[in-house]
Amino acid sequence: MDKNTFWAILVSCVILVGFMAVQNKFFAPKTTGTEISSEYGTETAESNVEAQTPVLKSNTISSSTGNEKEQVFEITTNKIHAILTNKGGDIVKYELLDFDDRTDGKVQMVDSVEETNRALAVSFGSVEKSLENGILNDNFKATKIDDLTYQFEKNFVLETEDGKKQPITLQKKYTFHNDDYLFKLDISVISPEGVSVDFDGASYTLRTAPQIGPHYNSKHDRYENRTLIIFTDKEKARKNTLKDNQYKVYDVPSKKYQSYLWAGVTGKYFGFLVVPENSSNMGDILFSKAYDQNQYANAQVLLERKSSQGSFTDSYYIYAGPKVSSVLKNYNKPEKNTWGVNHLKIDESLNTSGLLSWLEIAMKWVMEIIYKVIPNWGVAIIIMTILLRLALFPLTKKSSESSLKMQELQPKMQEIQTKYKDNPEKMNVEMSKFYKETGYNPMMGCLPLLIQFPLLIAMYNLFNNYFEFRGAMFIPGWIPDLSTGDTVYSIKHFSLPLLGSEIRLLPVIYLASQILTGVFTGNDGATTAASQSQKSMKIMMYVMPVMFFFMFYNAPSGLILYWTVSNLFSLGQQMVLKANKKKKDAKKALEASNKKVPDFVPKKKKKKR
Repeated sequence: MDKNTFWAILVSCVILVGFMAVQNKFFAPKTTGTEISSEYGTETAESNVEAQTPVLKSNTISSSTGNEKEQVFEITTNKIHAILTNKGGDIVKYELLDFDDRTDGKVQMVDSVEETNRALAVSFGSVEKSLENGILNDNFKATKIDDLTYQFEKNFVLETEDGKKQPITLQKKYTFHNDDYLFKLDISVISPEGVSVDFDGASYTLRTAPQIGPHYNSKHDRYENRTLIIFTDKEKARKNTLKDNQYKVYDVPSKKYQSYLWAGVTGKYFGFLVVPENSSNMGDILFSKAYDQNQYANAQVLLERKSSQGSFTDSYYIYAGPKVSSVLKNYNKPEKNTWGVNHLKIDESLNTSGLLSWLEIAMKWVMEIIYKVIPNWGVAIIIMTILLRLALFPLTKKSSESSLKMQELQPKMQEIQTKYKDNPEKMNVEMSKFYKETGYNPMMGCLPLLIQFPLLIAMYNLFNNYFEFRGAMFIPGWIPDLSTGDTVYSIKHFSLPLLGSEIRLLPVIYLASQILTGVFTGNDGATTAASQSQKSMKIMMYVMPVMFFFMFYNAPSGLILYWTVSNLFSLGQQMVLKANKKKKDAKKALEASNKKVPDFVPKKKKKKR
């Protein structure tokens, strides 16, 4: 590995590590212990959510008497199967019928549900009070309007600061469509006396599901994630992550934005997004990753509704489904969706490379064309990688030629370094002079690699997050799913350090291709001497691939397949360039040997007559 290649890779690693580091923001956990006991199981856990009678500083509220029994209602469409309960008028199950969870059954978009925390549960007051006081656990009166529409209603008594008691009614109405992942939730607060439903500036707080599917282990599934997304009035998607058992409040309005258009939680392939019809009514947002059960952290958003005078109705569009561009973009044009909604812009929840998103779109388009001809996404990745490497060939060729040129000039460079080792200034002058005489530019080997770095980020994001790779088989029995690591053997009773319990073959092939490429592009014996820097570079030639092997051992096989094919292409390219160089050198040597110096024949003097 030449010096310029080494520095290019080193700088790339630093940039990549920095890029990944700035995406994580950590906040101190704020938790209390509580024992959770409900129909969903009894567990001891740490939680930010406590079920108790609401105690509010300003107005207070209590439930009116009622004899409703707890009931559940099933709703099945062509896309989802949901279970609603009249306890709080909430959702306790929400399965995506088109998508399987790798652990069990269908992907569950309402996970980690229990008595103290359900999907789309409501609590009176602010987001902070919602954590303290818990959700409404009263049994509501349920009304079936039709097979896809249910309404839940409960009467409460509001006691104002001056001691007056006023009746209010809370209604929740769900409306589903047969062929849509998007459904509608209408929340009405009916105040016959026109009293302001105000608890320290907020009327109520609505929360998303405690956790979304698919179920994952955050310690082992490093390529899965849970991210809070807030799409602001500045039409910018702000993404935030927290450590387990932490929460953070985002003030609205704030210096960053006055309001937001929608908010929610997304994973790698699925999202749960809430779109208020009138975002100006919305207040603060709280993102919670509290432990509720089985030490499986929540990933939940709490949305505060500002206080309002008298009766009012709020409408929310809820999207709980796959993060697929072709689906999400339909909600930007009314003729494309069953609701007739316009410009929801929930497609901004997709994972993209920002300024390089156009490049991802172009590569997706090419891969989809390839897939239509050869319906195998693994083959599409291979062909796409080869096409991309061919497009970059002029850049990589210059880098490779510069590497070969450096190997050729290495003996003379070492001679200069040895001669002037005690005089660095003189050595730099002589080296610059030598570069000028030979026409060699050290940056030619490094610059093309750095130019390619933004492309590497786009490719990483594409192959790591492309939804179509989920469940896509490449080679039966070896790589059944391009969105996960390949498996050739599973260890049952223990796990290997840094690797886990799955034995994978593709990362080993990647490691071999990386080392082989490094060895072949390194010094080929042009010099026998070896400086200390060359020894260090030779060590890095093996250390860095091994480091990447452990870093990406559990990476999606589609991503490793791309890197492996790219390495093999680079290896083949270097072999061809070296072979061509040897032929040219041999030709020059032959031409030089065939040139004969003409013998000098003195002219004969003419004899005098």
